[in-house]
Amino acid sequence: MAKTNKNLIEGNIKKQLYQLTWPMLLGIMGMVVFNLVDTYFVGKLGVQQLAAMSFSFPVVMFLNSLSQGVGIGTSSLISRNIIHTQRDEVRKMASRSILLGIGIVMIFVVFGLLTIRPAFVLMGAKDEVLSYVIDYMQIWYLGVPFVVIPMIGNNIVRATGDTFTPGMLMVAIALVNVVLDPLMIFGIGPFPEMGIKGAALATVISRSIGLIVILVILIKREKLITIYIGTLKPIFQTWKKVLYIAGPASLAMLITPISIGFITKILAGYGKEAVAAFGVASRVEMFALMVIMALGSVLIIFVGQNVSKHKYDRIFEALKISRTFSLLWGVVIYILLIFLGQDVASLFTSDVHVIEITKNYFLILGASYGFLGLVMLSTSTFNGINKPLPSTLFSAIRMLILYIPLAWAGSQLFGITGVFWAGLIANVVVGFFAFRYLFVAVRKVRQGQVKKPLV
Repeated sequence: MAKTNKNLIEGNIKKQLYQLTWPMLLGIMGMVVFNLVDTYFVGKLGVQQLAAMSFSFPVVMFLNSLSQGVGIGTSSLISRNIIHTQRDEVRKMASRSILLGIGIVMIFVVFGLLTIRPAFVLMGAKDEVLSYVIDYMQIWYLGVPFVVIPMIGNNIVRATGDTFTPGMLMVAIALVNVVLDPLMIFGIGPFPEMGIKGAALATVISRSIGLIVILVILIKREKLITIYIGTLKPIFQTWKKVLYIAGPASLAMLITPISIGFITKILAGYGKEAVAAFGVASRVEMFALMVIMALGSVLIIFVGQNVSKHKYDRIFEALKISRTFSLLWGVVIYILLIFLGQDVASLFTSDVHVIEITKNYFLILGASYGFLGLVMLSTSTFNGINKPLPSTLFSAIRMLILYIPLAWAGSQLFGITGVFWAGLIANVVVGFFAFRYLFVAVRKVRQGQVKKPLV
């Protein structure tokens, strides 16, 4: 018997958002810890290895963004159909989406393997740091298929209203990585000492375990995977619906790592310590905002179900709750970073210069985290209402029109702190206007969708 789906079109909104968010929070915490642990142990190898991992961060985010884009498109499509569409058709949608994700990402993997050296030289990596980057990325690229399927699969399960199972799976993957990292990096016990290569291999192995588990869940429990995906016409129709969300969603997410690549290039002019500090700060930033990330993932599901039944009052109420939470959370995080920023940076490196740069990053950019949260929440909601283009537009404004130009100008006028002030300005401006326009967009959807579900 098919699993019963969680109905989000009625009931207490605050309670539902909480019940959906906390398992997602644990899962995202797992993935953030995954990255932080990698950074921690690689940092023990030295500043050069830490800088190499920092250089890899935009590329890792690039391919993750492609996978997440397809996952978001799939989650949006499934959540808008799970209540009123026959299970067999939903099963085909899910299976076609996974096939689409594999195909897209594999093309970029092949391209990535062929362009490792020139791509990272362009970003500013050189000498021994470049050799460490190549060691890491050659293994990481080969493990990308193990990242793609679980990412899309988790989104499928979430779209049914079950955020607990994907959350726990993400925690389990992170725990496996926590165990494998020191063993393979430093050569403990029977494991050979592999250095930064060990970090990459630990990532691949832990992700492969996640692949096996999510396939079992999708096939055996959810019964949402089938080899009978239909003829070419319905396959392309599903791909079109997924790509309508996935294309802009991926582009919006891709703008960030590409832009971070430019920011990394600017910071590389201040030495490997600046690049290493930026890598540490970026990962801590992910940890600080993981609650907002979880809430954003939940909003796609919540909004998707409610928009399919025209429950727009519930959507507006959920957005108001989310806005207040994001701003308050940003204040709390900033206060913590003011007092603990230096101690947090010290967890990842003993280099005094790196610690000082990381601390300054927190003191400046940390003040904008509540508004950055609004950017993230608005992006998720735009996808949930099947209006992905505004999220791409606001991402482009934030990174390409504001952050990069202001970072370049700021670095010329004020040095490295000018780069950080540029990030603060971009977050505050776009966070304010993106969330304000979001309410306008939802009203337009309500006016235009009065006769049939949005599918």
